[in-house]
Amino acid sequence: MSGKKAITIGALTLTLGLVSSSFGFSWTLVNAKVRHDFPNVERITTAELAAWLANNQRRPPVLLDVRTRAEFEVSHLRNARQVEPDASAFVIEQPKDRPVVTYCSVGYRSGEFAEKLRTAGFTSVVNLEGSIFKWANEGRPLFRKEEQVRKVHPFNRTWGLLLQKKYRAELAPARRDGVKG
Repeated sequence: MSGKKAITIGALTLTLGLVSSSFGFSWTLVNAKVRHDFPNVERITTAELAAWLANNQRRPPVLLDVRTRAEFEVSHLRNARQVEPDASAFVIEQPKDRPVVTYCSVGYRSGEFAEKLRTAGFTSVVNLEGSIFKWANEGRPLFRKEEQVRKVHPFNRTWGLLLQKKYRAELAPARRDGVKG
């Protein structure tokens, strides 16, 4: 992870922590940050994506899950392909005019990746607003391979507060030496 990206995510995490402890969580801050940092990236709502995926008359988009392998293995959208957040846009081997929907936990990492794809010449890229957290909170289907599941990796304890508790997978407890396990 680049230094600038780590600082941005760290600052947003700190802000969310302060906001959550003082006022309760709201998607307003998260969505505003994503829109501000990636103004050229188009967005799609969870309802719009669900309708698109249910429409057999329309070619489905390529779903790119821009989370770590560990997050993806807990759950993902059906038929999604996992892409590491720091991957190059050139790992996507498909026609550049094929529709692509990126998503992550809340939309920030996927917004950044969508911007990379647009810069690389992909012409039909949108970011899922609220990403998998919002999708799960609305009770939409989640999968681990072909099995339907209910839980989502919460990224960390702060970000996980944006997930309704019933959809939040447990994080492994941190060991005393600081290593998760």
